[in-house]
Parts: sequence; C-alpha cells; structure tokens
Amino acid sequence: MCRFLKVSRSAYYAWLQRGQTEAEKDDAALTSLIRTEFDKSRATYGTRRLKHILLGHQRAVSRRRIGRLMREANLACKSKRKFKATTNSQHDLPIAPNHLDRQFTVNQPNQTYVGDITHVHTQEGCLYLAVVIDLFSD
Repeated sequence: MCRFLKVSRSAYYAWLQRGQTEAEKDDAALTSLIRTEFDKSRATYGTRRLKHILLGHQRAVSRRRIGRLMREANLACKSKRKFKATTNSQHDLPIAPNHLDRQFTVNQPNQTYVGDITHVHTQEGCLYLAVVIDLFSD
C-alpha cells in the first residue's frame, strides 16, 4: 500500500487499465462544446450565457458543472474594466497656447511637428507610447 495516497498498488494499476467512464466521456464531449461556444464568443461568455447556449443544443447542464469544466479546461471569460478618466481638465495651471489653430497644412518639411502620448495596457503593466510627426510627411 502506498503510504501517501493510501491506495494499493493493484488498485492503482487497475485504475490505469480501465477506460473512461460514461461521466468522463460526457464531460469530454461537453467540454468540447463549451470550448467551441466560448471561442465563438471571443472569450466573453461566462457560465450563465453558456448555459443558455447549451440549452439550445438540447443540453441541460448546471452552471456549477459548466464552471468546473471551464476551470479544468483553463477557460476564463474576459471582464470589462470600468472607465477611468486620466485627464483632469479642472485646474488653474497655465495652458500651452494653440499655435496651429487647426491649420494642419504645411508647405515645407521640418516646419511644424506635432505629437501625442497615450498609454497601452499590457500583461506586464501599463506602457506609454509617444509619437512625434512632421506635419509635412502626411
């Protein structure tokens, strides 16, 4: 008997030899269907929507079972983030003058440059992107 798992050696080898049970076969088929519908939704459907979709496929399945199968298949739906304003326009600080006044046509290169900065969310954190363009280069 294995001292850690408390399972006899013969039971372990018998478990290795047996085939899939009906429940395991049904779980595998259901996981495949869940993965297909999840991919169609571009990873936005959770257990509630998937349960509704599966009812259309004549499969009545509980949300807990769908959640368990999604966890086992490493499927997690995307969630929308709350909008966060990053600019505070209500201040008394001096504002840079608008020299262009929406006149974006330039006759020569190296006359007028414009720029902008933004941030991009990545898995490693927030990155900043700064762009400077010569208006002549269209």
